[in-house]
Order: sequence, then structure tokens, then C-alpha cells
Amino acid sequence: MKIAIVTGAVGGIGYATVEKFNKEGYGVVAMDIAPNEVANEKFANMSNIVYVKGNLASGDDRANLVKVALDTFGRIDALVNVAGVAPKVRNDILEMTEESYDFVMDINLKGTFFLTQLVANQMVQQFKNEGIRGAIANVSSCSAYTSSTSRGEYCMSKAGATMLTKLFADRLAEYGITVNEICPGIIATGMTEKVKEKYDNLIAGGLVPLGRWGTPEDCANALYTLCSGTLGYTTGQSIIVDGGMHIQRL
Repeated sequence: MKIAIVTGAVGGIGYATVEKFNKEGYGVVAMDIAPNEVANEKFANMSNIVYVKGNLASGDDRANLVKVALDTFGRIDALVNVAGVAPKVRNDILEMTEESYDFVMDINLKGTFFLTQLVANQMVQQFKNEGIRGAIANVSSCSAYTSSTSRGEYCMSKAGATMLTKLFADRLAEYGITVNEICPGIIATGMTEKVKEKYDNLIAGGLVPLGRWGTPEDCANALYTLCSGTLGYTTGQSIIVDGGMHIQRL
């Protein structure tokens, strides 16, 4: 049985990802900040799921996550970095606070980087010892390349995540470890719930060629494909999951 670590596992994209990997036969070590009772209820109908409550911004929690995965299953085949936060308050970049910047960056970029580093070192050893070729898939965003001046810290964190993907793809290629990412567009999750009316109007006005919101399942399917070996000759790549929103049109 292959084993995947999924962060942000209780939220929309994270939960759909846990569900997809589990359905495909993976054991999953799921991390989130949600209370144990909340997670246990969400994952009650799945087998081979281990939940680890933790904050991605904490080095101790990241180390514990990897330890639990190895103590429980003995290997890590896939890492899916889903966890991410938006600013608590949307502020113009001329008014952004250091507190908001640090909050977003510590989770979206710093936490993701150092968890990836931990897992990457484990995957390198697995390749050397057993020939296991791991896979890493990150969740970046259309905000990595689209300006949104009311949440600049989020845009910068996701632009950084895209470079993180390229860096690890380059460094780990010699060990057969693929590192890719998806860049979601407008996805129906808790993060976008507060601005639903705005995006409803934009989609109705033609912003998204496919004419609908994206779903967490759209993202989970893409993340699974990147880890499944189906695209084994693809690394350092960004897969845009946005219903065509990125297409420049006249």
C-alpha cells in the first residue's frame, strides 16, 4: 500500500484530496489544525487514515507529522501540500501589516518549504535504499501570477510556492522524485465563501470560459494524477485548474 501525507486535510481541497487518494488505495496521514473530534467525524467512513492535529507553521508539528507517518506506515510515497491561509483581513498593500504578512508566509511558504524538505530527505533515502520513486504535489494558485492588491501577502506566498516547486523538482530529479503543482482558479471552498457574490457575478459575466465555479474534487483529481505515476516524465510543472480563466481573450 502506498502512503500519502496531505496537509490542510479537513478543508475543502484537502478533504477532497484525502478522499481521492484513499479511494485509490492509499493510506493517508492527514494533517490539519482542526480538533481531533472534527477530523475523526469527517474521516469516519475511510480506512487507513491517520489524523495528526498540527500547525504547519510549527517545526515541532512538522517533524511529528513525518514521524507519525513513518512510525505507522514505514514509508512516504506522496506529499500533497494543500494547507494554506488567506489574510485574516483584506487590506490594500499600502496598509498591509507585518503581522498579516508573517501569518500568511509562515504557513503558505515557510511551513510548506520545510515540510517538503523533511519529506524530500526521507524520499531520497527510500530511493537509495529501496528504489521507491516518490512524488510531491503542491497547491499554488492563480494568485501566483495574478495581482490582487487587497491580499498581496497571499499572492506573494503563492508566487513563492511556484518557485518552491521548481527548486525541489530540479534538486530531486536525480532520485526520480517528481515535484509539480496545481494553480487553482475560483474554487468553492471556505476561503472563497466570504466573496461568493463577487465571484458569482464575475463568472456570470464570462470571466471563466467553462462558466462555473471549480470544485475541490477538480483539484483533488489533478493532484492525484500528478502523484499517481501517470505523468512520470513531468516535473517542475504547473497545471492550471481554473476553467480557462487564464486564457487571454478579446
